[in-house]
Amino acid sequence: MPVQFSSCTFRYRRNRRVLRRFTCQLPPGRTVFLGPNGAGKSTVLGLAASALSPHTGKISYQGLSTTDRGSLPAYRRRVAWMPQQLAAVPGLTAREQVAYVGWLKGMSRAQAWEQSLRALQRVELGDRAGEKINRLSGGQQRRVGVAQSLVHGAEVLLLDEPTAGMDPRQRTVFHEILGNLPRSVHVLLSTHDTVDLESVYDNVVVLLDGRLTFQGTVDEFLSHAAPGASAGRQADSAYHALTEWSRA
Repeated sequence: MPVQFSSCTFRYRRNRRVLRRFTCQLPPGRTVFLGPNGAGKSTVLGLAASALSPHTGKISYQGLSTTDRGSLPAYRRRVAWMPQQLAAVPGLTAREQVAYVGWLKGMSRAQAWEQSLRALQRVELGDRAGEKINRLSGGQQRRVGVAQSLVHGAEVLLLDEPTAGMDPRQRTVFHEILGNLPRSVHVLLSTHDTVDLESVYDNVVVLLDGRLTFQGTVDEFLSHAAPGASAGRQADSAYHALTEWSRA
């Protein structure tokens, strides 16, 4: 990618520390960010998106830092975040919503309008550009969220549990769309479900209790599966083995 965390500490109110001296360089390509609910995945993505600020340490991308006010606008144009709850402006069409986000990111209105259709076409929603957001399915609304991240030319997409609530077909379509994005666009998709580990992904990062317990390729991750695990159970088996090992 690489978004880099250097000795980052973060805590919420009541002194509940989520990360302690967290150091990580997120890999390039398509990455699944695995971990149980409460592991700290949303916190890591929020920090990487500059929606949260570390109490100590530094987060950077290609020389741009989230703690440097001068470089923050450029950082946010290049690193895009799709939180779990999408905030759409009531009454807008898909294209209007995507163009609005582009304008907020510093594009001219004309440029944002032009690029909004291209962004929707990249997520296979060009034919739904004129539909109101609230008339789209949940899976389609998530794809509009990806288009919002692409409209201003982001190089890194941080997607927080984007497949939550999708049926199997919607999940498959969503992953295929991510897999068809240009290789110059890096994706980090957080999930607690190994069913999201589809063939379009290159890497796996596992987080448990605010600590990295694994970072490597998909093949390296699957090598931790129990001997004899069926093809359909390898990801579950590997995830279970890594989780148990880290808690031992």
